[in-house]
Amino acid sequence: MSKPRRNVRFPHRASETRRLSISDASDAASEPGSPSKNGSVSKPETIVEEKPEQPQMSDYEKKKQTFITRTIWTFVMIFGFFIAMFSGHIYIIGIVTAVQIISFKEVIAIANVPSKEKNLRFTKSLNWYFLATTMYFLYGESVIYYFKHVLLVDKVLLPLATHHRFISFTLYVMGFVFFVASLQKGHYRFQFTQFAWTHMALYLIVVQAHFVMNNILEGMIWFFLPASLVITNDIFAYICGITFGRTQLIQLSPKKTVEGFLGAWICTIIFGYFMTNVLMRYKYFICPVNDLGSNVLTGLECTPNPAFMPQPYQVPEWTGVDKTFYIEPIQFHILIFATFASLIAPFGGFFASGLKRTFKIKDFGESIPGHGGITDRMDCQFIMGFFAYMYYHSFIAVYKATVGDVIETAINGLTVEEQLEVVRGLGKYLYNQGTVSETVSIPSNILL
Repeated sequence: MSKPRRNVRFPHRASETRRLSISDASDAASEPGSPSKNGSVSKPETIVEEKPEQPQMSDYEKKKQTFITRTIWTFVMIFGFFIAMFSGHIYIIGIVTAVQIISFKEVIAIANVPSKEKNLRFTKSLNWYFLATTMYFLYGESVIYYFKHVLLVDKVLLPLATHHRFISFTLYVMGFVFFVASLQKGHYRFQFTQFAWTHMALYLIVVQAHFVMNNILEGMIWFFLPASLVITNDIFAYICGITFGRTQLIQLSPKKTVEGFLGAWICTIIFGYFMTNVLMRYKYFICPVNDLGSNVLTGLECTPNPAFMPQPYQVPEWTGVDKTFYIEPIQFHILIFATFASLIAPFGGFFASGLKRTFKIKDFGESIPGHGGITDRMDCQFIMGFFAYMYYHSFIAVYKATVGDVIETAINGLTVEEQLEVVRGLGKYLYNQGTVSETVSIPSNILL
């Protein structure tokens, strides 16, 4: 006859108990160490304590924690950015370089690598080799363009500058040949996909970041102003969207609304107008770089670009108002910059959103706590910086011959005797102009 069903309690913690239901009659009848029906002795039952479950965070607590982390790191980035900007152009160039390398790494990493391809040799090495080759070419082009007068008098750097493009091409061809030689049967599709993916990342990130660096060398305003317009537009798009947004803008980003899109455009134009008024009053922002060691304390000196000088504008006759206004041309240019930052640059973000949806990821990485990856924050900045460079050199830049240009075009191809004749002729010219007190006399047989 089986015993009635009973409950056995085991101690767990002072405030917790665990209830064990015994349903098997024979097991209930067998006490630890007592013989069972078939004569075997049952082993004492081991009591296993259950670990207390960790309290689960609610959705509200998770969002609150993410918001706090995001806010803290936002101020850290803003604070660090302004310190770097006022410390000198070289520090901002360093930040841009770090951003493009990390962004390249993040974009390359999102391509899912099949398990059988993970041990394929040279895949990652070739990615970084092409990155290094591209950066060597682009940075070299910038150095030669902006610091040609320094390179032309250096016997070591002059050959590198003269043959820079051929050296860059040779390095790329070496990588290309190595890639073809490393192709393995059964992995062709993967290897060619990686090759194409790498070059897409180089174009979308590294090449565009190169133009951002050139903007810095042309004057800090051409870097800071476009970047601040994109950030301002993003902030006001969010504010206007949650305030009166109703109509969805694009399916890639369901939270983007037409009302927020257009409202941010107007706010960005207003911000750009007042910010430009502030920045153009300081030569540290509007002067091109002539000394990479300069900072906000040492400052820069230059003749301001005509875009920053007031120009007379006559009110059209058909208005019936006979009046002339003096306005800096940059105030008209900033309307174009703000419009591009509001209506075109966001599509860089939409492109990045589509890329993440393709690979089913939320962020490009975790480089910035609370924000995701560097690419998540820079997706609109790359195309904005590219536009700023193109627009500046098309409509704003004033081109004039530099010492490096004169040396390269007028003297570089001459013989030593002909170069000395040019120097003597230049001395006579300066003497006739009253610039020097005596002419330059150089023996014709001197060797340089």
